[in-house]
Amino acid sequence: MTRRVLIVTHGGRPEAVVALHEAVKELQDAGFEVGLHDDDLAETFGDHMAQLRTREGVAESEVVMVLGGDGTILRAAELTHGTGVPLLGVNLGHVGFLAEAEREGLHAAVQRLAAHDYVVEERGVLEVRVALPGEDEPRVGWALNEATVEKASRERMIEVAIGVDGRPLSSFGCDGVVMSTATGSTAHAFSAGGPIVWPDVDAMLLVPLAAHALFARPLVVGPSSTFALELLQRSAGPGVLTCDGRRRIDLPAGSRVEVRRGDSPIRLARLSTAPFTDRLVSKFSLPVVGWRGRVAEDAAEAARVARQAATAAVDAAKRPDGGRPTTPDPKGE
Repeated sequence: MTRRVLIVTHGGRPEAVVALHEAVKELQDAGFEVGLHDDDLAETFGDHMAQLRTREGVAESEVVMVLGGDGTILRAAELTHGTGVPLLGVNLGHVGFLAEAEREGLHAAVQRLAAHDYVVEERGVLEVRVALPGEDEPRVGWALNEATVEKASRERMIEVAIGVDGRPLSSFGCDGVVMSTATGSTAHAFSAGGPIVWPDVDAMLLVPLAAHALFARPLVVGPSSTFALELLQRSAGPGVLTCDGRRRIDLPAGSRVEVRRGDSPIRLARLSTAPFTDRLVSKFSLPVVGWRGRVAEDAAEAARVARQAATAAVDAAKRPDGGRPTTPDPKGE
């Protein structure tokens, strides 16, 4: 049975074009059928990609390989959302938190893929419902990283009221509010001063942006909770809701946004079993010199190697030949 990989890349970047040619050759040499998608996806608010998914053969693909940074991976997630097909990111960008391999590891990534030597990890998404004034039915969207409500006019802040689990919590003027998944905690929410949440924590975050309030701290809630945000009538200007920095909808005063955990997670193909801590250290170039735990680990490993060597020496000494290597007599005597 032929195995198929769909490649999504940013066709306008020279390095992506070079990586694309290499990836196609590597995959074909490994026996894969390769499909290509390098057009800019432009999903509107909601999920309207069904025809494109069918045309691109997403459901028939083993994985969707993404050549690019986190932005390209978020774009590719629009193709795989709701299909169960995992994404395998090869980082051509700067940070690449969602990517699993770096550019120089492309060959090894293909070999691992060919050998089925990878695991699939699920990342929760947000379901986003927007009730607009004058409309009877809410508009429904989704986000892997975050849903952000921001002021539409640079010079005018918005007035919002926020609630959790159907109960009001606070109201304030602000530049915006970020509601994110644990995956998105290292993206927009992180830039706004929110906490970093390990991806295996099933949680949602709410982080106010430049709020005019004494109580405007980041919030972390469990998977069964719901955030609500209302754009108050006294707001100085309209707002705009953006999901993953791509899908947007305008919010006039009186709009209401509800965010809860979605039912269709995004799946990521993982090649590394390294903990998330190591990913943070690598992506942010964090200083870890002087960490006693690492020194202790090195010392323990050195002691283990020394004990093995000592045991081997004792065993060799007990042998009749004293552990000396024997050399065949060239004369056969």
